[in-house]
Amino acid sequence: MATAILSALADEQSGLIEQLEAAECIHHAGRDFWCGRLHGQRVVLALSRIGKVSAAITVAALIERFQVERVLFTGVAGGLAPSVQVGDIVVASGFVQHDLDVSPLYPRYQVPYYDRDRFDCDEALTAILLRANNDLWVGGFAGFDTENGRLLPKLHTGLLASGDQFVGSAAKSAAIFNGLRAAGHEPLAVEMEGAAVAQVCFDHRVPLAAVRTISDRADDAAHLDFERFLRDVASRVAHEIVGAFLKQLS
Repeated sequence: MATAILSALADEQSGLIEQLEAAECIHHAGRDFWCGRLHGQRVVLALSRIGKVSAAITVAALIERFQVERVLFTGVAGGLAPSVQVGDIVVASGFVQHDLDVSPLYPRYQVPYYDRDRFDCDEALTAILLRANNDLWVGGFAGFDTENGRLLPKLHTGLLASGDQFVGSAAKSAAIFNGLRAAGHEPLAVEMEGAAVAQVCFDHRVPLAAVRTISDRADDAAHLDFERFLRDVASRVAHEIVGAFLKQLS
């Protein structure tokens, strides 16, 4: 049995493959899966690719072909809540699809046949991930030097919203945030894959924990902030968080 380390983009997982012990690459379902050991744990590294469909295919393959016992999803997201700023860390408590609307057949955001509109992350695994992040920041890994100064991240936990679109305007960001709040949700950030991963893990009863670093504010400058953050910071964040998480499993 192994832990799946999942990210959407190669930059979000940079450096982890090089650290693998006894590394083996298996090509399956049109994807490369890297198997090996990392920090003493058996792992499978994979890229979900971008969007909910691609992510669902990848995590289903991880569960059915590689029989992983847990999934850790890392990557970046755009901040929605006013308290969530660039460089902050969000540990997900659950996911909702902000672009799902089958009304009037079902209430807005509800997933047909599931009688629910959100899929929660595993409480025990999320607690481990929160401890790993607390240990990481308290232990001295207290920020990142960037072109514009030093990022000093704050740690949040809460709901993430997923949709098949890159949110790059303040108007769209506000519409997503306000729409979800009106339905009783309090989204912290927006991304493109997590809700699909959470739904597949729910169906297969595989524990999921997820963490996102805020790369932008999902506003009109999002595309510039996203590219800069992905290049300068994202891989270092993922590298440190994954290491701290796996050490907690030991």
